[in-house]
Amino acid sequence: MVVGAAIIVAGRVLACERSAPPEVAGRWEFPGGKVEPGETETEALARECAEELGVRVAVGARVGRDVRMAHGRSVLRVYAARLLHGDQPEALEHAELRWLSAAELDSVDWLPADVPIVPALRPLLAASA
Repeated sequence: MVVGAAIIVAGRVLACERSAPPEVAGRWEFPGGKVEPGETETEALARECAEELGVRVAVGARVGRDVRMAHGRSVLRVYAARLLHGDQPEALEHAELRWLSAAELDSVDWLPADVPIVPALRPLLAASA
């Protein structure tokens, strides 16, 4: 299982540009990663956000549906999240970070697994604006 965070602040969601590996560098994703043995999905997501972005998050409801990853062995599950205690994300493992409004969601080249999640974000972004 792979988990991703749709970190939403004031009607915008955080998008992260991959820097590696070469076959996906320059494509965009929601931060997250693999659930390790003994972790819950929310624990894994909190850990991944700390490692990748240097932030603490509160994990909320699922966003969209489960998406089978390109290699077919894993499923991506995305959760809404919010930053805790005024934390500001840093690109610790990504080339760039962008806050995207609903109107800007199509302005980046999303990784295939993240594409099906994008439409489910539009109402969440509108509600948080």
